This record gives sequence, C-alpha cells and structure tokens, in this order.
Amino acid sequence: MFTDLPVPGRRPRVLHLTQPVDGGVARVVTDLVRAQLADGLDVTAICPDSALTGQLRSLGAQVRHWRATRSPGASLVGEVRDLARLLDDVRPDLVHAHSAKAGLAGRLAVRGRIPTVFQPHAWSFEAVGGTTAALALRWERWAARWASRVVCVSDAERATGVRAGITGRWTVVPNGIDPERFRPAPTAAVRAGLAPLAGLPPETPLAVCVGRLCRQKGQDVLLRAWSAVLERVPDARLVLVGDGPDRDRLRAAAPGSVLFAGAVPDASPWYQAADLVVLPSRWEGMALAPLEAMACGRPVVVTDVDGARESLPRSFAAPCVVPPENPRALAETVGTLLLDPPLRTSLGDRGRRHVLSLHDVRHTARAVADVYRDLLGTWPAGARACPHRTVGDAEADRTTQRVEPSEHRETIHS
Repeated sequence: MFTDLPVPGRRPRVLHLTQPVDGGVARVVTDLVRAQLADGLDVTAICPDSALTGQLRSLGAQVRHWRATRSPGASLVGEVRDLARLLDDVRPDLVHAHSAKAGLAGRLAVRGRIPTVFQPHAWSFEAVGGTTAALALRWERWAARWASRVVCVSDAERATGVRAGITGRWTVVPNGIDPERFRPAPTAAVRAGLAPLAGLPPETPLAVCVGRLCRQKGQDVLLRAWSAVLERVPDARLVLVGDGPDRDRLRAAAPGSVLFAGAVPDASPWYQAADLVVLPSRWEGMALAPLEAMACGRPVVVTDVDGARESLPRSFAAPCVVPPENPRALAETVGTLLLDPPLRTSLGDRGRRHVLSLHDVRHTARAVADVYRDLLGTWPAGARACPHRTVGDAEADRTTQRVEPSEHRETIHS
C-alpha cells in the first residue's frame, strides 16, 4: 500500500476524507479544496455521495464515493475495507481526515504509513456520554500515534485534547470564512427577498440561529428562552436555519413567532437579514456561524463553551457570552440586545474588523498549507515534486515555513 516510486515533477496529491458531508465541516473542506486547487495541488476527496460531492467536483477536485454512515456501528469494518481500496487506487501523498468518523476509519485504513492529518472539528467524546464517551476517548488516545499532525480549530479544542490525555503533535489553525461572500448588506432589502420574511414589517426585531438542528447546537435551550424574550420584545421573531435530527421535536415545541427556514445552500442572506445571531451551543470546536455573522456586520450571542467563546473578541464577553444550558441568562441577553440598536451596530462593526484581521479563510488556507509543507517538504510553485515517504522520513527532513503567531500556533505535547 502506498509504495509506488514518485513521478518526477508530479504535484503533491492531497486526499480529503470526510464524513459528515454537511454543516461546518463541509464548508471547511470546500474552502480548503478551493484554495489547494488554486495553489497547484492534486486534490481528491473521498466522502459519501451528497451535495458536497457535486460542489467539490465543480471546483475541479476528483471525488470518490465512500459508503459510510455518520456514526460508528456494525458497518465500520466494511467501511474501512472499502476505504483502504479507495486509498490504494488514489495513492495520495497525504491524507487529511475531517471529524470523528473519517478520523476513525481513515487512521485505521492508513495506520501511519503515509502522512496523516487528523482534524477533529470538536472531539467525539464530548458529543456522547457514559460508556460510549469512555470508548471514544480510549480510541482517540490510541489512534493519536497514527496522526502525523492533529489540527485543532481553537486553542480550547487543543487544550481539551491535552487534558483528556491525548498525546501527539498539535497545530492550532482557527477556522476562517470568506469575507467577500459574508459581508454587510441593507437589512430591509435582504428581508424583502426572503420568502418567510416578506410579510413582516421591516422594523420587526429578528433573531436568527444558523446550525444543524441537533443537541450540540442547543436550539432547544433557545426555544425555552424565547417566551421570556417575547415578554420584553413582543413583536420579535426567531428564525432557525438548518435541518437535522431534532427538527420535528423542535417544531413541536416552537411558538408561532418561530420560523423554520430549513437547510439553505447559502446562509449569508439570513445573517444579513438578522438584527442578532444566536448560537446556544453545548460544545464546539470553533463554530463558523459566529464568524460568518460577524463578517456580515451582525452582533452575536454565544454560550460560554470552548470554541464558541474563542471565536469572539475578548471585549465581547460581557454583552455577548452567556452560560450554556441557561435559558434565563440567554433570554436576558437576547432581549437586551434586541432593544438596543446602537449597541448592536457597535458590536457588528467591531465583530467584522475582528474577523477580517484573524479569521479570513485565506489565513486558514495558508496555515494548513504550512502543515502540509512541514510533513511533505517544501515544493516549488507550479509543478510540485513530492515523493511518497513515510511519516518518519517526513519528520526527519522537513523544511518548515512558519506563519504569524496570530494565524498559526504549534505545540509538541507528548
């Protein structure tokens, strides 16, 4: 497996392996693939058939279909076997596995025989409890030996891994967004173009929550808080943008002032239409929604959990960060901001400046490229030669180009 001699002058062949294929993980993969193709790499993606596969093909990436469920189960052995066959066919120089399921199957299939980057996008053991969490943590501790680099999207995510006893070589690369795609726009005009909002008066106070409808994102907490928000702001409306396993349960619990927009191909109009964006997460790696909202000049309210807190400027802690699982505190903060347009404008302006300086997707792409160069060796522009090599070879003769500390932080923890 992966033993062919290199072809002189061949571009590095990078393989992105992902499951899930929606939400923030899919957006991160898409942004990286776009940047890496522009940078001259040979990029292949392996993932289940989905809207993501069509999007990646439209960018020019090769895509291979992998039949894999989102969570581990009885099908895992067959999924790893199928993945090993796909890897033998593609013969990548480096594998970049995204999220827990792809990280599990990818590391089992490769087992350290070529450079492997694992990016958790939030740790698997945080998403479950009891015996399942213990097993997930045991696996992450064991499998760290098969990751040439663990890329975390926040310092908090890395710290969680270290505290949990996971050893390895860590690199922190904060998530980034495209500031040209996510940018301010006139609120009234945007609302007029969104069908569920077209009948509302343009001055209606509007809160928006963008995210997969699931326990992690905490929309149930937001719905429990919403009645208290309405006591202070009776004409307010809330829009939940996204889909997921909790959709029917949330719909059943929602009052008439809550609208469900479903999954959308582009969330930017919803941020632009909002007076306030809310993300009441129970845990995060580093959520994209607050970054996207701030890039659109909108204030955000997040819960005080790893990855969400870190996405905001430190000065936002008092007006914008609330304890998790606390509907009363969430309602107080949301209601106060909906009633204070000048404060919202100030927070929105400061938030966009924060994103432009620290979370531009181009910063993220450059930092990930530095990780690849570190593992594969520096290559020239254009046709970039990169031999197949073992993890040990890459570590022994690497030539590293560092980026600025604000963009990329690397630590060794063993």
